[in-house]
Amino acid sequence: MKNSKGRLEAAALFLVVFVLGVTFGALGNHIWNQRVSGEPAKVNTNPTRDQVMEDLTQRLQLSADQQQKIGVAIDETHAKWQALYAPLDAPREQIRQEGRAKIRAVLNPDQQVKLDAFLKQLDEQRKKDQAAKQASH
Repeated sequence: MKNSKGRLEAAALFLVVFVLGVTFGALGNHIWNQRVSGEPAKVNTNPTRDQVMEDLTQRLQLSADQQQKIGVAIDETHAKWQALYAPLDAPREQIRQEGRAKIRAVLNPDQQVKLDAFLKQLDEQRKKDQAAKQASH
């Protein structure tokens, strides 16, 4: 009787330690990914036009006429922001290319090939992000 009670307690203790290990392991992995390895949490800080309109409609109980007028105001504001920043596209690209050239100058030929592949991926992702951003507005 005493022996089976001891085994039961040992099994329960083992189970508790196992569950705590899994919990702390998952928590540690999450913290590592966010803070140490540099993987930022995915947060949508730029809501789409439709999300803004839906939020405003719900919060302010907008009529259809108000929704239309506010939508026009949002579109006009967005167009002005695009016009304001469009002249910076060429200098921004020039700065990017100068920085890449400085990095390439430090690397050996094998590293340059790997860098070029990485930059190609980066550029493709940037184009996708810009296309998605344009489509959402």
